Amino acid sequence: MTMDETDRTLEQLLAGLMAVRDGNLDTRLPEDAGGLPGNIAAVFNGMVAQLSLVTTEVTRVAQEVGGEGRLGGQARVPPVGGVWRELTDAVNSMADNLTSQVRNISQVATAVARGDLTQKIRVDARGEILELKETINTMVERLSSFAEEVTRVAREVGTEGNLGGQATVHGVSGTWMDLTNNVNSMADNLTNQVRNIAQVTTAVAEGDLTRKIDVDARGEILELKTTINTMVDQLGSFAAEVTRVAREVGSEGRLGGQAEVADVSGTWRRLTENVNELAANLTGQVRAIAEVTSAVARGDLTRTVAVEAPGEVGALKDNINSMVESLRATTRANEEQDWLKTHLARISGGIQGRRDLTTVARLIMREVPPLVHAQYGCFFLAQDGAQGAVGSERSEPAEGEGPAPELVAIASYGLPDDPASGPRRFRVGQSLVGQAAADHRVVVVDELPPGYAPVLTGTGSADPSALIVLPIVFEGQVLGALELASLHPFAPLHRDFLEQFTELLGVNVSSLTANARTDELLERSQLLTAELSARSGELQARQRELQRSNAELQDKAALLADRNRDIERKNHQIEQARQELEERAQELARASLYKSEFLANMSHELRTPLNSLLILAQLLAQNSEGNLTEKQADYAAVIHSAGSDLLQLINDILDLSKVEAGRMDVHPEPVSLQRVLDYVDVTFRPVADERGLEFTVSGAPSAGEGLVTDEARLRQVLRNLVSNALKFTRTGGVSLRVQPASPQEVPDSLRGAGPVLAFRVIDTGIGIPPEQLESVFDAFQQGDSGADRAYGGTGLGLSISREVSRLLGGTITAESTMGRGSCFTLFLPEHDRGTQARSGPDTAGEEQDGPAPAVTFAAPVDDEGLRDRTVLLVDDDTRNVYALTEVLKSAGMQVLTADNGEAGIRLLAAHPEVDLVVMDLMMAGLDGYATTRAIRAMPRMAELPVVVVTAKAMPGDRTEALAAGASDYVVKPVAPDRLLTALRTWLAPR
Repeated sequence: MTMDETDRTLEQLLAGLMAVRDGNLDTRLPEDAGGLPGNIAAVFNGMVAQLSLVTTEVTRVAQEVGGEGRLGGQARVPPVGGVWRELTDAVNSMADNLTSQVRNISQVATAVARGDLTQKIRVDARGEILELKETINTMVERLSSFAEEVTRVAREVGTEGNLGGQATVHGVSGTWMDLTNNVNSMADNLTNQVRNIAQVTTAVAEGDLTRKIDVDARGEILELKTTINTMVDQLGSFAAEVTRVAREVGSEGRLGGQAEVADVSGTWRRLTENVNELAANLTGQVRAIAEVTSAVARGDLTRTVAVEAPGEVGALKDNINSMVESLRATTRANEEQDWLKTHLARISGGIQGRRDLTTVARLIMREVPPLVHAQYGCFFLAQDGAQGAVGSERSEPAEGEGPAPELVAIASYGLPDDPASGPRRFRVGQSLVGQAAADHRVVVVDELPPGYAPVLTGTGSADPSALIVLPIVFEGQVLGALELASLHPFAPLHRDFLEQFTELLGVNVSSLTANARTDELLERSQLLTAELSARSGELQARQRELQRSNAELQDKAALLADRNRDIERKNHQIEQARQELEERAQELARASLYKSEFLANMSHELRTPLNSLLILAQLLAQNSEGNLTEKQADYAAVIHSAGSDLLQLINDILDLSKVEAGRMDVHPEPVSLQRVLDYVDVTFRPVADERGLEFTVSGAPSAGEGLVTDEARLRQVLRNLVSNALKFTRTGGVSLRVQPASPQEVPDSLRGAGPVLAFRVIDTGIGIPPEQLESVFDAFQQGDSGADRAYGGTGLGLSISREVSRLLGGTITAESTMGRGSCFTLFLPEHDRGTQARSGPDTAGEEQDGPAPAVTFAAPVDDEGLRDRTVLLVDDDTRNVYALTEVLKSAGMQVLTADNGEAGIRLLAAHPEVDLVVMDLMMAGLDGYATTRAIRAMPRMAELPVVVVTAKAMPGDRTEALAAGASDYVVKPVAPDRLLTALRTWLAPR
């Protein structure tokens, strides 16, 4: 019997049972079927026929089992026998068997439904139930095998990503085979499609946008294929546009580019818009930063980056804005400092050279108030007096004290006072002006009340809002005060300027006050001297008159006695004045002595290290061993040149000191004018050629044939004049012309001096303003206040030249035109006019040995006269010892060194082979003078040459050194060739 027939039989049986359960006992099963179904039908029909007896139980059991599905039910009937008993037992047995079988089948089906394919039907069964059991068990086994294969393929494909797997299920057919084939087909299609999609997406990930999905696909996979291909097309277009924009912006630097991608939407549209927004933002930010940085490069520090920018660009924006602000602040501070220094230097330069305090005060009032934007100003000078301020209560000084010092207005700016009412006066401590002076402190008043100090003009008046009073103090002494008022508050820069200016002004006012007092004392001294002379003559005349008429005027003896007492009182006053003058003269002498001592010490302290610097720099510049580069040799030459300039400055200061002290000697002698002109030509022609200037030196025929003067001083004056002309001339030329001066041009001071020569130094330089022609001859002045910064120099040359020319009996005049050049003329008498009388005091018998000029050192030459000779070098300065040792050794000499006098004496005693001693004068302990005397006292050392090499270059130093026993005297810094020449001279006779 097939499975289908079994199913139909069971269905018929089930229908009958349901009818029985429903109480329809008329239902019958067809009995024409054979086999078990027929038997079941007969039994069923018989059972139904006889079931009426046990309808209730059977119905109940059928209802429980068939209708309610409650298995395990039993029919309980009254005691019956036979077939019904057996039937009842059979029904109960059938119910039991069916219950166990159905429950087992239900358990397996439930397990299969839950996915548990490990369960099997294990209940005992026979017949078709057995076949059903085996069929279900086989189905479960095959379903388990199929599930395992499908699970494996699904795991490999879906979880592990291993495409290409196939399900292999053996012994299946029909639906299971179709299902297996469908799964495998699905896996193949999915593998091909996924692999093709993976290839395309991999290519896209690797940047290859030329690949597309070409595998066959349907449904959603087809939609996915189309979507991915469309995405690749759009991504390619997007990438091309983004690349173009990136190239234009990032590589080519062309800002403002935009990506244009057609037919895109969603994320691609937003991505395109984001890229364009990025480019636009970057363009705006970079252009804004570029504009600001370009403005900064042009010097415009008012711009800032105002574009919105977050992140690092925002940090860059903030940094650039901070940098611009810092540059702006730095520039502003530098400009303020430049403003301060420029105006301080300009006004200080204008004050220099002026000796009248009133002129200086007027100059300050003319310059300072407009500079600080003040509309009112007043300059008060401290003076001794007893008057109070005009219109104010007078404060009396304390008992026993003198009159209180007053602050008197000597210059003003915009002051509305009537000049006829006299200057304003305040005692120290009276009013804000006096209080500022008393406290030595600046007084500032803001928000002045209306009408306090009106500023008047031709059209109206206004009230200032700010007032400042600055005391002028020097070394704790009040010298005056400066009062300023402005319509607006004073800026901090202007207040700094005023405070610094008053400090400088204190120095200048103190100097001018001291000069004024000195001039006053000098004038008083001259007046007292004249009065003394007049009274002395008058007294002598009266005494002679009294002697002649003594016999006749006896009756007037009492009157004469009174007059004599009056004369004695006057003589006493004159004597007091004379003593005061002597004290002043002694003070001046002490000041001159202190100055001379200071200059002597300064000369020594500067020349000592300068000696080693010049010698070593020259040795380095010569590069005799060739171990320096050209640039290093140039560095050494620059150091040597700078040292020579410093030496020249020292010489100029010493010359100026000699002139001021009256200690500069002049030794007149016949002079060859041609030799002087040749000296000027040889000295300055290389300088003119180096600067590209024309340079001519000419003398009129027969000019200067009888010239008698000091040739060295004449050369010094011409050297200064020509050097100045070359320094201040950039284009054109410089010329020196010598010719007899015409009577019309001879200065008044030289009229009657006989023939006069005119030495004219003419240049085409920058020129000098007419108002500054006289100030250029003052010490440390160069005319324009900016000339010293532009051309350098100390401003001593012309001052020294004018003083030396006066000592020579001549004078110097100057003519100049701005922008066209200058002409300095030295007028010099051909015959000396009593030069010996112009020698300074206390200089008789002194040698003319001034500071050594700055010269170019020649390389030391090893010669037979010095080689293998032994020299003892005594100097406490290790730098000079090192430099001089190098020079001496380069000449082939053997050198012994000692750092003090005692060590030098001991070393000389231990080395009798010493041929010569080089001695420094200023040493600690036993100085050079005492050491030289000690050497001369040693046995067999009386004739030993001792050459003094020292920085002491003041008048009298040479004479003192030779008197102590020195053989020769050489001034530092010493040229190597000059030193070796001196040693060669003393070592020539062995």
